[in-house]
Amino acid sequence: MVNVLHKSLTYFIAFVWLVNGLLCKVLNLVPRHQEIVGRILGEDYSRPLTFVIGLAEIVVAIWVLSGFKSRLNAILQILAVITMNALEFILVPDVLLWGKFNALFAFLFVIIIYFNEYHLKNKVKPQS
Repeated sequence: MVNVLHKSLTYFIAFVWLVNGLLCKVLNLVPRHQEIVGRILGEDYSRPLTFVIGLAEIVVAIWVLSGFKSRLNAILQILAVITMNALEFILVPDVLLWGKFNALFAFLFVIIIYFNEYHLKNKVKPQS
């Protein structure tokens, strides 16, 4: 049961990064993301910066699935989510899908990442 939950949460975490990176930023299916980047980092390069951020999020998704240095990965994910959401909360809450309430979803995502890596992973039985 723990193995299934750990694997499911790992896939969920990777899926969140992949959707946000590929669909929302690289393919620009959610232009609000580019607007957020433009308002925080400047309009002149908002599209290329949004694209690069999206590529980085895709890399994170692949890294999550690889399991390589998963503790470092979890720490970097947590720091990235907290940093991105703190900046958005302070600088552009009016552009966020749920306004300042977005911070709650970010916090829940951080808890899932932490729980999956530091609690569940310790209880996973090696497969034979």
